[in-house]
Amino acid sequence: MDIALDKASETNASLRITLTPDDYKPEVDKKLKQYSKTVALKGFRPGHVPPALIKKMYGKGILVEEINSILGKTVSNYIRENKLQVVGDPVPNREQADAIDWDTQEQFEFSYELGLASDFDVHFDQLPALTQYQIEVTDKEINETIENLQKQFHTHEHADEVADGDTIYGELKQVNAPEGAEAGFASKTAFPTNKMAEEAKADFIGKKKGEVVTFTIETVFPNEKDRANATGVKKEEAADLTGEFTFEIEDVTRHQPAEINQELFDKTFGIGQVESEEQFRTKIAEVISKNYERESSTLLRYDIERELLNNIPILLPEEFLKNWLIESNEGKVSREQVDAEFEEFAKSVKLQLIKNKIAETADVKVEFEEIMEVTRQMVREQFGFTNTDDEEMNKTIDKIARNYLMDEKNNGQNYTSLFNRVFDDKVIEYAKTQVTVESKPASFDEFKAVAEGR
Repeated sequence: MDIALDKASETNASLRITLTPDDYKPEVDKKLKQYSKTVALKGFRPGHVPPALIKKMYGKGILVEEINSILGKTVSNYIRENKLQVVGDPVPNREQADAIDWDTQEQFEFSYELGLASDFDVHFDQLPALTQYQIEVTDKEINETIENLQKQFHTHEHADEVADGDTIYGELKQVNAPEGAEAGFASKTAFPTNKMAEEAKADFIGKKKGEVVTFTIETVFPNEKDRANATGVKKEEAADLTGEFTFEIEDVTRHQPAEINQELFDKTFGIGQVESEEQFRTKIAEVISKNYERESSTLLRYDIERELLNNIPILLPEEFLKNWLIESNEGKVSREQVDAEFEEFAKSVKLQLIKNKIAETADVKVEFEEIMEVTRQMVREQFGFTNTDDEEMNKTIDKIARNYLMDEKNNGQNYTSLFNRVFDDKVIEYAKTQVTVESKPASFDEFKAVAEGR
């Protein structure tokens, strides 16, 4: 076997592979021999089919299969052993392959077009200092959170008079029947006033049980989805539901914010986890603080990735990649689409190359147990499992996590996705130890302004 790499430029190369009988014949002969022992052919006893007939019938297929196998392994091994920074997939010279005479040729030559990224190094000391924001939790955020929880766990009470935000129950009738219909639309239904057009609410607010309101339905519910929900018809039917209607009010219900008591504490954090308003506020502050920490870490991660891209120049084979994207997507994307989205695609390619280089330098490895732990946590959050001391529960979580990772229906995509997530997290955590990170206190509004400006 002969392998040669011809570099046309820093980002484009051709890999040429020449195979002789010594490379493929031993394995081809071995498979032909195996076939002769197992093939069932009319007129011959099993294992007694003449080798020449076996070769005539199956030889070409076995030869093509074996050479394709050799090529796949050879290309992959060459790229890995020579640490080529290949982007996209190697593209075979199809004209050359189509010209092969599989019946008579003994020596074969194949070539692959390679797209390469230019060489680069990662120097963390050349990156600017970055900021990790310590977002302060104030009474304002705590009070707003409690108000939202009171609304979320609200109670219902009946009212005699309609107020903004109430839900009105009653009978809806169409005043004039549509042309060709015997009767107009009629239904027992509920009108949520918070879905009504602001200028139409005055027709209902202040009305009492037993009163009848006459109105134009498309004026009260201009949004067809809201009109469908209010009338109980399908959205496509709601567009035709127009004109004058009456609504006789039979009942009015009002959301009453939940009281700040043990019932609210238990609904929010679980039974017995909080026993006083002071503990309730402290627990809420802890939750908000953790959320802020995640948002701050996300922004720092974004800043690290941005500075790595801005400070590490990498050349890519743009034309090769664009052609590869069109071909690999089998006509599902046009050249115009590829051109429009190529800049973002190129950024993602460069960033992955940089992360791979960091991982190689820092010897970052991802263990199966690390992937399992991330999956376990995902299961806990999804199903609300909080007790980590329950042995039976932990066994159940483990089983769900393993089944999720090993799900064969999606060809291992769950495992690959979580592997990449753990890999990315470990690379970024290492990067945080190599760059200068300055801590800075900030209010949430200040942090939000910074994040929105990125």
